Amino acid sequence: MGTKEGEVMQSIDEVQSTLAEQNYVCGRALATVLFLSLRLGRPLFLEGEAGTGKTEIAKAIAAALGRRLIRLQCYEGLDAASAVYEWNFAEQMIAIRAAEAAGGADRDVLKGELFTEEFLIERPLLQAMRPQPGGAPVLLIDEIDRTDEPFEAFLLEALSDFQVTIPELGTIKAPEPPIVILTSNRTREVHDALKRRCLYHWVDYPSFDREMEILQARAPEAAAQLSREVVAFVQRLRTEDLFKRPGVAETIDWAKCLLALDVLELSPDVIADTIGAILKYQDDIQKLQGSEAKRLLDEVRAEAVG
Repeated sequence: MGTKEGEVMQSIDEVQSTLAEQNYVCGRALATVLFLSLRLGRPLFLEGEAGTGKTEIAKAIAAALGRRLIRLQCYEGLDAASAVYEWNFAEQMIAIRAAEAAGGADRDVLKGELFTEEFLIERPLLQAMRPQPGGAPVLLIDEIDRTDEPFEAFLLEALSDFQVTIPELGTIKAPEPPIVILTSNRTREVHDALKRRCLYHWVDYPSFDREMEILQARAPEAAAQLSREVVAFVQRLRTEDLFKRPGVAETIDWAKCLLALDVLELSPDVIADTIGAILKYQDDIQKLQGSEAKRLLDEVRAEAVG
C-alpha cells in the first residue's frame, strides 16, 4: 500500500516501494538512512561522484510525499543574504517616487512601510521556513561543497534551530522543520561540524544489476539486450582513466539517444557517433577514438559470454 500524500513513510520497505513508484531504484542501505532521516527529523548528507543520483533522491522524496521541493543551488561566493532573502529595491524605489509625487510622507513612516513583507523577495532558506500546503517542504541544498566555510557556519546555525533572522522583520522560525537533504560532489571536504549535524550516506555508482533496474525504470522501452550492452559498456568505461566518469544520468541519456536513432545493438560506429551523450570532456572523448571503442566493446561482449 503506497504512502498517502503528505505522510512520512513508516518503514524501510515502504521507503523502497514508495520511491520505486517514482521510478527511483533505492538500495537497502540508502532506504535505511532515508527512513531514519525522516523518522528522526535529521538532515541527510549525501556525498558521492557527480551523476550518481543524489539530487534525484530529493526529487523522488518530495514527489512521493506530495511535498514542495525547494532547491538551493550552491555556488562559489554564495552568502547568507542570497540564500535567505533580499529586498525588492525596484519596487521600493517606485513606492518612494509615488510617495514623493503624492506630496511626500514622513520619512520614518515611509521607511517602516518599505521594509515589510510586501517588498521582501524570499530565497530558498526563507521559503523552507514558511508553512507549505501538504506539510513541511523538502529543502535540497545542492552541491554544498561549492560554497565556503563561512556559509557552512551560517547553514549549521540555521539548520540547528530551523530559523532565520531578518533585521527589519525579526526572527522567522519554521512551524514544522523542513526535510533537509544536502549533497556534495566532494570537490572539497565539508567541515565536520556540519556533517555531525546530519545523517550521512555515500552514494556510489550502482552495480550492474542495480543500474539495469534503474535503466529499465527510466527507459522501459529499451530492449533488454540493448540495455545490457549500454550498462555494461558504461560500467567498463568507468574503470578507464577519465577526467569525468559517466554517471547514471548519462547512462539513461545514452539509452534514450540510441532509442531515438532506432539502434538495436552497439557498434564502434554507433559509439563514436553518440559518445557525447556519455562523455562531456574532449580529452575523454579522444581516448575513445580509433580502435579504442571497439576494444572496450569486445571486452564487454567477451565478459558477457564468459
